[in-house]
Amino acid sequence: MVSTQKQKKSDKVRPAGFPTRDQVMDFITSSDQPAGKREIARAFGLKGQEKIALKALLKDMADEGLIDLGAARAFHKMGGVPKVTVLRIVDVDDTTLIATPERWEAEGQPAPRLRVVERGKRGALTIGDRILARTEEAGRGWVAHPMKKLAKASEELLGVVEAGEGGKLWLRPVDKRIRKDTPISDAGNANPGDLVLAEPVGRPPRISARITDILGDPFAPRSFSLIAIHKHGIPHVFPEKVEDEALAAAKIALHEDKREDLRHLPIVAIDPVDARDHDDAVWAAPDEDPANPGGYRAIVAIADVSYYVRPGSALDKEARKRGNSVYFPDLVVPMLPHQLSSDMCSLRAGQDRAAMACHLVVDASGKVTSWRFTRAIIRVAAVLAYEDAQAAIDGEKPLSFRGGVGVGESPAADLLESALKPLWACWKLLRKARDKRDPLALDLPERRVVLDDNGKIVSVAVRERLDAHMLIEDYMIAANVAAAKALEAKKAPVMYRVHEPPSREKLVALKDYLATFDIEFALGQVIKPSTFNRLIDRIGEAEEKPQIMEQILRSQTQAYYAPQNMGHFGLALGSYAHFTSPIRRYADLLVHRALVGAYGLELPAPKGGVLPDRTSLSGDDYENMGRVGEMISQHERRAMEAERETIDRYVAAYLAAHVGELVNARITGVQNFGFFATVEGLGGDGLVPVSTMGDERFFFDEAGRALEGVQSGDRYTVGQHLQLRLAEADPINGSLRFELPDAPPQRPSFKKDRMRPGAKRGRPANIRHIGSKRGRHGR
Repeated sequence: MVSTQKQKKSDKVRPAGFPTRDQVMDFITSSDQPAGKREIARAFGLKGQEKIALKALLKDMADEGLIDLGAARAFHKMGGVPKVTVLRIVDVDDTTLIATPERWEAEGQPAPRLRVVERGKRGALTIGDRILARTEEAGRGWVAHPMKKLAKASEELLGVVEAGEGGKLWLRPVDKRIRKDTPISDAGNANPGDLVLAEPVGRPPRISARITDILGDPFAPRSFSLIAIHKHGIPHVFPEKVEDEALAAAKIALHEDKREDLRHLPIVAIDPVDARDHDDAVWAAPDEDPANPGGYRAIVAIADVSYYVRPGSALDKEARKRGNSVYFPDLVVPMLPHQLSSDMCSLRAGQDRAAMACHLVVDASGKVTSWRFTRAIIRVAAVLAYEDAQAAIDGEKPLSFRGGVGVGESPAADLLESALKPLWACWKLLRKARDKRDPLALDLPERRVVLDDNGKIVSVAVRERLDAHMLIEDYMIAANVAAAKALEAKKAPVMYRVHEPPSREKLVALKDYLATFDIEFALGQVIKPSTFNRLIDRIGEAEEKPQIMEQILRSQTQAYYAPQNMGHFGLALGSYAHFTSPIRRYADLLVHRALVGAYGLELPAPKGGVLPDRTSLSGDDYENMGRVGEMISQHERRAMEAERETIDRYVAAYLAAHVGELVNARITGVQNFGFFATVEGLGGDGLVPVSTMGDERFFFDEAGRALEGVQSGDRYTVGQHLQLRLAEADPINGSLRFELPDAPPQRPSFKKDRMRPGAKRGRPANIRHIGSKRGRHGR
């Protein structure tokens, strides 16, 4: 009755020729752009009072449940989806991205799940991305055709609740790129000091935060990893169906009688001391074939993950969604459930394990002359840490190992002679071939965070680079090349690991950078990895060597996965695939499946139908190879960023105890607002704001990448070593701030007491204000 009265009222003021309800509905459902009041009025030529009548009509239609107001103030059919709207990608079903409307206000109806259809050149979309898309109903559901990838402006906010003056609550972001805190309009049950997820509310410039989830204490063990997991949307909980399937898969028979039995060989796994899983093991011995004098035979045994994770299974779909394992200092987010990743697929010492064995024949010059692949059963003789294997080879201490033993009455002495010495001898041949190939040799430090049993930081140090590391690396490279070439020989599909040569734009930038050190770099030459190696040799041990190597690294393209072979520039290889880590990389799993199919390595299907029959590539694998390559490349970049940010947070937490002290640092970047520096031996970038460098004005020399004092002539340049005072170390966002040693003392802006109710917020009074009211300097 009420709606009828409203309809009559609006009809009275409606001018002649005014669109009917049906006409408005037809326009809204067929429009190829967001249909708001403005668009509807323009379409029907409405002006003045007609627009007021249109507003009333639209309100009537909304009250009657005919239309709903969606995102971007556009109307759409109630229970339907706007013709053009903003969607957020929330899931992956096999290779199909699934998206939902960013705003959904239809009461009592769940938000629809739209299949995202990408055509032509794909934009490497992934979970968490926002898109403007054209939508349509197809079959039993909706599909979305992306028009434009949007900035993640309205994504969830991750931060720490802080109390300001008067008890007002603020959300302090964990992302150091976000320089402003956000006022909290709805805190729910959150208290100051809590790590929370929130959603933005309102419109710029009056954006506030509504807290949706309380994650806990940001300083508790594992919180830094938790921050990265939530910030990057990394899947970290396995569905119950996947866990159940992993348990069933772990129990299937190995079919020892149908596998090559390699249990009599002293195969060893050499891994980091803190490795969570062991997916590769190696063996070598002199080749007894007289046709190969001075040569060796070698085996690279890799966990047979494809036997357990089969195409189309729940395990397979979840592994594809994750793309890779993510390694944090305090935990690992595995690609596969623990029943597989750290048990049945982990090559534990003294236990029978299913493996894919790559047999290599190496000649006296280090060339791999032949290879073959088998499904095998192995029993790892010992799991060794890199440091222990190296010390034993160097004769510094007897061999020590972790795990069971499968060879000899005197295991340590036996393994040294039967396993390690032949491995090193064969590696010296492989090294000859590597040196001849002359791949890119950038010896850049890798940071390692050491924690105690309670998750507290013991130390942050640069990982030592040993021959043992390079030995395993060269065996893995040889096996990866063999896998790619073996598949090419059968014209089988390959998921290549591609690393293209640097672009001209990056080479021009490198040339300009090197010119600041009076180093010439000719652009007309054919660029090879050896080109950069010769450049590094020319620098020698000059002070600027580390930053020049970093700049050379920045000039390189990012490696990715694809079924088209573009070669691997950095390794100076024509064909390269990833085969050696199927526990933690989905690309390797696909290569294993391709080998199974190409070389007839299928085994009997499991009984009871608990798992799919086949372990070779499925038709779906084959058809979606390109799309899967894009997805797992995106997931790899996500993992790398999450891991790097987490280490930065641990470094900041480690240095928080040293605020106020002088540290040895090196300038890594210069901008007009200050310079960035890193603590030598630890990493972690921090800013020296120009506003804290005294009253002197500084000139920014952009070409020379330097700040120079106008009066004093003091010059701060990229690569310069100097001592700085650590003024701030913020574990929440991983940022550091430095001051010059003779700068007036500053009140550190990060302390746990900042989170006390009533604590004074903002920049210390003696630091000049730059930016918005609640702005922070940040990189």
